[in-house]
Amino acid sequence: MRAFGLFLLLLVLGCPSSLPAYDYAKEPDPRNKELVLGVGDIVAVNVWENKDLNTETTIRPDGTITIPLVGDLKAAGETPSALKEQIKKRLTDFVKLQGTEITVAVKDWKSYRFTIQGEVVRQGVFTSSSFVTVSDAIAIAGGPTRFAKQRKVLLFRPVKGAAAPKSIPIDYEALSSGKRLDMNIFVLPGDTIYVP
Repeated sequence: MRAFGLFLLLLVLGCPSSLPAYDYAKEPDPRNKELVLGVGDIVAVNVWENKDLNTETTIRPDGTITIPLVGDLKAAGETPSALKEQIKKRLTDFVKLQGTEITVAVKDWKSYRFTIQGEVVRQGVFTSSSFVTVSDAIAIAGGPTRFAKQRKVLLFRPVKGAAAPKSIPIDYEALSSGKRLDMNIFVLPGDTIYVP
């Protein structure tokens, strides 16, 4: 954690006074894609006409769930549709599924977590029941303090397979004044917002 803090400080100190050109339109809008399940999410599995196989389960820290007859299945990182297909495939070893429909419903979405650090009223790990934007996330943290350098906010986004996260510059002053609404990108699970 201390190393990450040093990494943040070096990036902020190395930033020039004006933000570099960045194509914010390339950042994803997670509302346009199927939800990806994560640790802590609660899913309900319903096997029509097989009540004994119905279950409600929480995705454990190791990313798995337990389904009657099937046993353990990897659920973290899967969409509900992909998990449904896994369950269907595994259940065919035990029961005939002709005409039987399986549904996977997300009952509680707890894996959407992001971190806000630096000069905000409340630092920490936050969650929401719906996707939030950068301005929403900073508002959830109580907003910037009077000491915040609002022109140099950074969003760090984990990149699969990369050693370091991607750094996205946000001029919060320009964003909050309405001059740069394109910077109000959606916060993804695992993102860190740093307000120096």
